[in-house]
Amino acid sequence: MENEKEVGLVTHFFSKIDVAVIKLKDELNVGDKILFRGGTTNFDQIVKSMQIEHESVEKAKAGQSVGLKVKDKVRENDTVYKEISE
Repeated sequence: MENEKEVGLVTHFFSKIDVAVIKLKDELNVGDKILFRGGTTNFDQIVKSMQIEHESVEKAKAGQSVGLKVKDKVRENDTVYKEISE
């Protein structure tokens, strides 16, 4: 969709704690609305918090991997999009 921009790819999912690790292709900020898309994955959520190397961060940039809590199951290689407000 035209209001979405690809920001990364899920590289790991820790099901016991519902945390996804996302390798970023673009910057991501706390408060952004993100969308998870994959073969059987399709949901969105607001980024409430994220961590890099167990340190909480407000923003992350391309090339970094972030961990964030997700409200549903995601899978490796699911694509993550950020909703862009016009």
